[in-house]
Amino acid sequence: MNKVFLDGNSLRIEDVVNVSRNNYRVQLSDNAIDNVIKSREVVERYVNEEKVVYGITTGFGKFSDVVISKDEAKILQKNLIISHSCGVGEPLDEEIVRGVMLLRANALAKGYSGIRIETLNTLIEMINEGVHPVIPEKGSLGSSGDLAPLSHMVLVMLGEGEAFYKGTRMSGKDAMKLANISTIELTSKEGLALINGTQVMTAIGALAVYDAMSLSKMADIIAGLTVEALYGIVTAFDENVHQVRPHKGQMNTAKNLLKVLQDSNMTSEQGEIRVQDAYVLRCLPQIHGASKDAIEYVREKVEIEINSATDNPLIFRHEDKVISGGNFHGQPMALSFDFLGIALAELANVSERRLERLVNPALSDLPAFLVEKGGLNSGFMIVQYSAASLVSENKVLAHPASVDSIPSSANQEDHVSMGTIAARKARTILDNTRKVLAMELLGACQAIDLRGNKGLGKGTSVAYNLVRHEVSKLEDDKIMYKDINKCEALLKTNIINEKVEECIGKLY
Repeated sequence: MNKVFLDGNSLRIEDVVNVSRNNYRVQLSDNAIDNVIKSREVVERYVNEEKVVYGITTGFGKFSDVVISKDEAKILQKNLIISHSCGVGEPLDEEIVRGVMLLRANALAKGYSGIRIETLNTLIEMINEGVHPVIPEKGSLGSSGDLAPLSHMVLVMLGEGEAFYKGTRMSGKDAMKLANISTIELTSKEGLALINGTQVMTAIGALAVYDAMSLSKMADIIAGLTVEALYGIVTAFDENVHQVRPHKGQMNTAKNLLKVLQDSNMTSEQGEIRVQDAYVLRCLPQIHGASKDAIEYVREKVEIEINSATDNPLIFRHEDKVISGGNFHGQPMALSFDFLGIALAELANVSERRLERLVNPALSDLPAFLVEKGGLNSGFMIVQYSAASLVSENKVLAHPASVDSIPSSANQEDHVSMGTIAARKARTILDNTRKVLAMELLGACQAIDLRGNKGLGKGTSVAYNLVRHEVSKLEDDKIMYKDINKCEALLKTNIINEKVEECIGKLY
């Protein structure tokens, strides 16, 4: 049985995907168990000694100066979860919820949070048995972490709230009972340890950046088909050009294009047909490459975050210190996910402009709107409209969430990240961008058929054949959304990347 072991330090984005989407089981490492137990011993000693420590023997936020007695510790933690369960909107997808639980468990496994091992094991059991709390998508400021949405996760651990179990929405109590998982009673520090972190924004963003890496490669393949449909000049992809401006993404995109277009009879060299192409073809390595570099930056930041302790206070047992800090602040993720959204929006932006060159007879020698008997038929006219609509929506969504901040908790929390909004926006932009690229893919294959397929490149021919297995050439007007959806499904399953790489080797 496939498993992911948690030690708090070595989780990868691929592990997040496997647990979230492929239902891998989760298990704590022996070292993590030892660290969690020893960290808890510090908390219990501080409670017994009635030391004044934020979140352990005090209230929260503006109430941090209110001392809580030992006898009230359990009430404090339960009240925290109940009062903070203020999320609104549609439930997060179950794959995201699984990611949230995994990332929270991994952060707790580091041994700096002071949670009981029994409580952590309950969270892991929920992952393994498929109890997925109903977590509303909206309501987080991204500092002090994702308080509201994570509270909805914890409600189910208490036998409260709602959950999905085997596809059915039900009460949290019933879901836990059906899965044969015992509910818990929180004690000192535990409620805060479970909700004071960045795991909702990071789970959303981790899945988005994983998909973005794949989509950026597919964008190169699809652009390659458009290059062929327009007899594009491949000289601009020559490695000499890119070695003198050696941005990694730019260089890799140029390599990808030359690989997928190898042996094509539908490309040209500089001066054969024209001296140079328009920017959306000639500058493909520079445009796609910049987005790839941005996506890589975000990936690096996410892999740091998914192995970080992001709650407050933190227990440093070797120094016998409990330090109140700010690792819950989502700013590193907020900026990253805003950047991710912008990078993805640009992939859609340039894709729509390539589609325009395919459909506009003023920009190529192809039939207007990629259809014979134009006038009687509209062809791809409204496909471009739809793409333009999505690109415009992306431009609105790409406005950074991280530049906003509304103080909370009576100005105790006077700067917040809005990182969860940034992550959700990036995910929506990703979905829109995939749809735009599907439209370009459909249009490029149509254009190639109208030209007469004279022999495509090693990689582009694989993509073309996959499309034509699902969608036939447009002869006369038909309902177009069905064909668009079929192309989008090819992108979503990642089969184009997989089959192309089987043929020509790894793409970047």
